[in-house]
Amino acid sequence: MKKTILSIVFIALLGFVYADNEGEINGKSVAPSQTISLSGSVMDFESGEALTGVEVKLEGIDIKAYTDFDGNFEFDGVKPGNYNIIASYVSYDKSLVENFKANVENCEVDIKLQSTK
Repeated sequence: MKKTILSIVFIALLGFVYADNEGEINGKSVAPSQTISLSGSVMDFESGEALTGVEVKLEGIDIKAYTDFDGNFEFDGVKPGNYNIIASYVSYDKSLVENFKANVENCEVDIKLQSTK
C-alpha cells in the first residue's frame, strides 16, 4: 500500500515538474511542442526593391523557401529558437543572418542583398 501511495505521489510530482518546464519566452508561456511562422522579406541593398525567387534557408534544418513577387517568404511550423538564415540569389552575394532569435514576439526578419556587380 505504501509503495502505491509513493508511486502516485512521485508521478504527481513529475507532472508538476514537467508543467514548469514548458518554458517562457518574453513573458509568454510556450509549450515545448508550440510552433511559429517565421517570415520576412528580401530586398536589394541599394534600391530597396523586392527580390523575387530568392532562396531562403534555415541552416541545419532541411527546409527552404523562395520569395514571392513582393519579396516575402515564410516558414510555417518552426519551433522557437535561434536560427542562422541564409539568403542566396543569382548575381548577389549570399547573406547570412546569424543567430536570429525566433519566438512568438520576434518572428519577422528583413534581409538586404548586395549585388555582385
